[in-house]
Amino acid sequence: MDKLVYPREKTLGTLTLVLGIIVWILLIVGTLGVALIYVLFGFIGYLFAQSALIAWLRGTGVKLSEDQLPQLYAQYLGCCEKLGIKEPPEAYLLQGDGMMNAFATRFLGREFVIVLSDTVDAMNDLPDGVNFYFGHELGHIKQGHLTGHIWRAPVLWLPLIGAAYSRAKEYTCDMHGRACCSTSEVAARAMAVLAAGSDKWRLVNLVNYARQTMSNRGFFADLHELISGYPWLTKRVARILNPEIKMPGRNPFSYIFAFFIPYAGRLGGGAAGLGILMVMVAAIGVLAATAIPAYNEYKTRADLTNYWTQSAAARAALGEYYISKEEVPDTLEDAGISASQSAGFEYDSSRMSLSVDTKLGTFNIVPSEDEGKVLWHCYGDGGKIDKALPKLCKADEE
Repeated sequence: MDKLVYPREKTLGTLTLVLGIIVWILLIVGTLGVALIYVLFGFIGYLFAQSALIAWLRGTGVKLSEDQLPQLYAQYLGCCEKLGIKEPPEAYLLQGDGMMNAFATRFLGREFVIVLSDTVDAMNDLPDGVNFYFGHELGHIKQGHLTGHIWRAPVLWLPLIGAAYSRAKEYTCDMHGRACCSTSEVAARAMAVLAAGSDKWRLVNLVNYARQTMSNRGFFADLHELISGYPWLTKRVARILNPEIKMPGRNPFSYIFAFFIPYAGRLGGGAAGLGILMVMVAAIGVLAATAIPAYNEYKTRADLTNYWTQSAAARAALGEYYISKEEVPDTLEDAGISASQSAGFEYDSSRMSLSVDTKLGTFNIVPSEDEGKVLWHCYGDGGKIDKALPKLCKADEE
């Protein structure tokens, strides 16, 4: 079934998946795991919203079966067989209220395919055309479009990339829809319903309609497609009629402008997308509130560890002087400590200590005597520096 996958979907799918997982890891690590709390809240919100949709669907729509609209159900099963789907998802017919389309959704591991009644009614003269809509939505399910967006969510907003990946998925699903129809013309004519309506689609010249792609060119047309999750309908019909067709190039300046416009459409789809977006915003806020201070603390601890290491020669010399002469040297020079060994440190002869000032406070290196030995410990002067003291020198709290 690789021939039913639009080539760019594979590339963009891999790119967004890898980048998305990296960003999720950075968010979780960077927020010290707090982001997981927001993920949980987002998931709870998704469950509530999605459960309402599924409950409404099951309580309102007509579930297709062998006993309920059997002819339409047989078409659906036939499409599942052509696409190699062994366990057909639940399928429903739903009153479209003037809308002509179909959609697929997922809830707690179960997939659903919904076709709107206006779409089916419009295809009365071309029953095979309904198969295009079945196939398109089954394509979303078969290709994992309803699950993969969770891992990709952190990067789907990226300009150009997010919208391009969404358009590529639509082309892929159009190919699945085409595979469920007897001919490419049937599939293209079924799609023409979305352009010309429930009656005039019969009169549309499909070739001329596809050629409109050539006239819908230029900066603004290209820009609005680049920031949209759907290709122009004329392009979709053109690809259905001829999958190998070469589309016209886009205006170079449209890419430049689109690069500065984040993709905001179809992020995860409906309530799920809104939930993920809320999680992302909250996680970024937590990242700014916790990760940056945590990084500053880490950097300070590294600096203090470096000071501790640099003081090794001075500590050793002071300890030897005190043990041998049983007195505290008045200056570092008296203990034979050179200027290079004590660079940056201040010496306090009243307690034979070393200290250095940092952005978070004063780092103190203080000795204590234990059974004829001089032991050294580090202390802060209170506040944030106490949290950043290296464990290798931090005095045990009593």
